[in-house]
Amino acid sequence: MSNYYDDEEELKTQDNLKTIRRTLAQTRPHWRWIVGFLVTIAIVSVLDSVYTYLRKEIVDQAILAGSQAVFRQALIAYAATVLVQALGVFGFIYLTGILGQRILYDLRQAMFNHLQELSFAYFNRTPVGWIMARVTSDTERVSNLLTWGLLDITWGVFNIATSAFFMFIINWRLALIVLTILPILLVVAAQFQKRILAEYRRVRRFNSKIVGAYNENITGVRVVKALCREKENLREFSQFSGDMYRASYHAAWLSALFLPVVQMITALALGSIIWYSGRQAQWGGMTIGSIQAFVSYLTFIMWPIQDLARVYAELQHAVASAERIFSLLDTVPSISDRPGAMDPGTVRGDVSFEHVYFDYDPDTPVLADFNLQVKQGETIALVGPTGGGKSTIVNLLCRFYEPRKGVIRMAEHDYTELSLHAIQSRIGIVLQTPHLFSGTVRENIRYGRLEATDEQVEEAARVAGAHDFIVKLGKGYDSGVGEGGQLLSVGQKQLISLARALLAQPDIFVMDEATSSVDTLTEALIQKGMEALMEGRTSFVIAHRLSTIKRAGRILFIDDGRIVEMGSHAELLRTRGRYYRLYVQQFRQELQREQELYEMGAAAS
Repeated sequence: MSNYYDDEEELKTQDNLKTIRRTLAQTRPHWRWIVGFLVTIAIVSVLDSVYTYLRKEIVDQAILAGSQAVFRQALIAYAATVLVQALGVFGFIYLTGILGQRILYDLRQAMFNHLQELSFAYFNRTPVGWIMARVTSDTERVSNLLTWGLLDITWGVFNIATSAFFMFIINWRLALIVLTILPILLVVAAQFQKRILAEYRRVRRFNSKIVGAYNENITGVRVVKALCREKENLREFSQFSGDMYRASYHAAWLSALFLPVVQMITALALGSIIWYSGRQAQWGGMTIGSIQAFVSYLTFIMWPIQDLARVYAELQHAVASAERIFSLLDTVPSISDRPGAMDPGTVRGDVSFEHVYFDYDPDTPVLADFNLQVKQGETIALVGPTGGGKSTIVNLLCRFYEPRKGVIRMAEHDYTELSLHAIQSRIGIVLQTPHLFSGTVRENIRYGRLEATDEQVEEAARVAGAHDFIVKLGKGYDSGVGEGGQLLSVGQKQLISLARALLAQPDIFVMDEATSSVDTLTEALIQKGMEALMEGRTSFVIAHRLSTIKRAGRILFIDDGRIVEMGSHAELLRTRGRYYRLYVQQFRQELQREQELYEMGAAAS
């Protein structure tokens, strides 16, 4: 884990405006809501300035001048303005909430769809917690920026514009003095912006580390408990938390420092304006109502600028989140459909590996000039030491990876000419560690063929040998399996996984160490289901238990990416080579295990 975190890319966008523009582009599909949002904010902002001006008129023309008619008219206009403004506030808050949820939905949908397209290599190098941090907290922050953050910015801009307009109406000389202060505040804001952004990038990085630590410790809790890793994990987590605390502290300190700096400049400006307007009032250049309105308008201008401390913090935090989201969305799948990729309707036929070269690391080749010809309907078993290349052959067959050099053919086609869906939807896979999805037994069996009827689901379970244990569950086929199938045993999960493959009716069947973690009785059930599934299909079986592969048409002993031995079970035993030695070793282990079980039973009796 630590190596990945240490090497994780530093996202340092040189042009923050580019990231912001791309973030704002997420609102394009919802432009009607944006227009309504902007119109209501504009109305509310203008009315803020209007009823401030009406208060000036009430003071100058009604109260000081003593005109009851003007007072009534101004009061009616003031009440109407407040009512319309209240409706406007309701409107933009409602529109903001709706817009935020729509943007959040779009972002998460886009990320989920893109994750489905990414190749295995991406998930091999990227911890789940890091992906989850981007899909959850990062999208939430960007959505808030595009709604509530945009609301604050838009409202502030309209407030500044409308307030400046009315200030020029009241006293244009004084308004010019006020406007000269704005560039000073903007320069101060720009100085803080770069440092705040850098700190919030660090916060997001440490947050991803924390989410990753949570994910790995929760999903691996059994291993943690078994190996007594609690203290060590707590030490690592405390380090991550401490790093995030320090980064958050620095970001908060900069944001806190920005606010009083702005307030000091604002206070000096406000004091100067009050002093100057007071002198103007003495000379008859301004009325009491004008001074009161002018100070209010000055507050309307300064308030959004003072609020820049919070807005900037949110903006920079959101920019850092957006960078991470776009880095995921910009990740190009290492394997994708070639132009003109086709779906022949089936991949039944011969399979061949022709001069195939492959490596996960350029410095460590896995397959070099690998060749293999498999006839339609043939069963090929792959055995050999761990790391010899067995799973790599199967991964290449399923096109989870592609050869660096050479060709793999299916049904007379170079399989890179076929679409990924054409290949992978017609290959049934049963893995060593089967994965079941949260839901019922029935939903998991039907996962690869959603249109299957209940009768077809149950028939597949019968053939796979899973029906008997399923009907004994609390709700039968409607029983929940828990997250990852944790409510079932390994053998039960394997049988359901086999039934799922059977129901999908694949053209090619792959079984990767499916019996290595089950007892002898369950192994026999799985073998029976395998025989039904492999009948008439091209099949590839990887197994450490040689009893699983005795009936394979050909057995390949794979070591160091090469076919060391090849033949039927009987032929390989006669040659007394590496397969023979492996078989004898396993046979002795089985005899020893049976003897130990017999002695334990005798001692108990």
